[in-house]
Amino acid sequence: MTDQAFAYGLGVGTRNQQSQWLEVFYPQPALAPAPALVEALRPFAGEEPLDSDQLVALAEALSAAGDADAAALARRLADSGRPAVAVLLESDAAPANVPEAYLKLHLLSHRLVKPHAIALDGVFGVLRNVAWTNEGAIDLDELDERQLAARLRGDVLEVACVDKFPKMTNYVVPKGVRIAHTARVRLGAYLGEGTTVMHEGFVNFNAGTEGPGMIEGRISAGVFVGAGSDLGGGCSTIGTLSGGGNIVISVGENCLIGANAGIGIPLGDRCTVESGLFITAGTKVTLLDDSGAEAGQARARDLMGQSDLLFRRNSLSGAVECLTNRSAIALNEELHKHN
Repeated sequence: MTDQAFAYGLGVGTRNQQSQWLEVFYPQPALAPAPALVEALRPFAGEEPLDSDQLVALAEALSAAGDADAAALARRLADSGRPAVAVLLESDAAPANVPEAYLKLHLLSHRLVKPHAIALDGVFGVLRNVAWTNEGAIDLDELDERQLAARLRGDVLEVACVDKFPKMTNYVVPKGVRIAHTARVRLGAYLGEGTTVMHEGFVNFNAGTEGPGMIEGRISAGVFVGAGSDLGGGCSTIGTLSGGGNIVISVGENCLIGANAGIGIPLGDRCTVESGLFITAGTKVTLLDDSGAEAGQARARDLMGQSDLLFRRNSLSGAVECLTNRSAIALNEELHKHN
C-alpha cells in the first residue's frame, strides 16, 4: 500500500437503530492528501464510527502531520458525542458504503471534482432511502414511531421528502450561487460560481453548471452545462438515468434551450433550441444553408457537439430545421449578480 490516496474526509452523521449509516456530513473534504497525512489517517479510517478517545488520538496524529484544520475538526467531533467517521479513499473506486458515497457527493458539491470525473458506479445500491425531516435523517422503518413520539409531546415531525439523496444546501452552499428553491438541487450537484437556479430549475447529482448561467429547467444526472448558457423555464435534458443511453449529454457555452424545449444530444457552443422543441438523437432534421434553402437532411445525432446551430420547427410544415445560429446569446448581467 502506497502513501498516495485519492481523497479523505472527517464526518459526522446519522445511524439507525441497527447501527447502519443513513448519511454523513463532511465539512472539510479534501483531494490528494499529503503522504504524511495519509499515514496519520490510515489507522483510523474505515466505515466504523470512532469513539472520543480515537478522535483525540486522530487529532494528535493530524496535528503532527501538519494539518491543523483537520486536527481541530477531529477535536470538535470528539467533543460532540455524535457518530463520527474518518474515510480515506485509497483510489477513485466505486463507493462501497454510505460514508464513502457521501464523501464523493461532497467532493462534487464542494467543486473539488467535476461531473463524470469520479467513479460513482453502484451509488444507488449503496445509499439508503431515507425520510428527511426537521429532526434530521430517519430510517423509514423507524419513522412511524418518531412521528408518534413527536405528536405525544405536542410537535409535528415534518417530512420534507423521502429519497436516497438529500438536498445539497443542508450540506454544502457553494460560493457565489443563487438557489430559489433549495429542495430542487441534490447533494452531488456541481454549481459553478455565478449560477442561478430559479424556482422551477432542478439539478441532479453528478450534474451541474460551469457557471455563470441561468437555470430554469432540468439538469438531469450526468449533464453538464457550459459557462454563459441559459436553460429556459420547463426545459429538460435527457440524462444518463433517463434514457440517454451511452450518449453523455452536455450543453456548451453561451447556449439557449428555450422554455419547454429539450435535448437528447450534446450541444456545442452558441447553440439555440427553440421554445417547445424537443430534440432527441433520432429526430429527423432538415438542414438549411445560409440563404434558408434546404441543403439536405440528417438525424440529430449526426449534429452532436457541433457549435453555432439553431434548431427550430417550421410553423407551416412542422418539420424540424437546423441552420447556423448567427446571433450569440448574451446573458443579462443584472440577472447573474450574486453579491
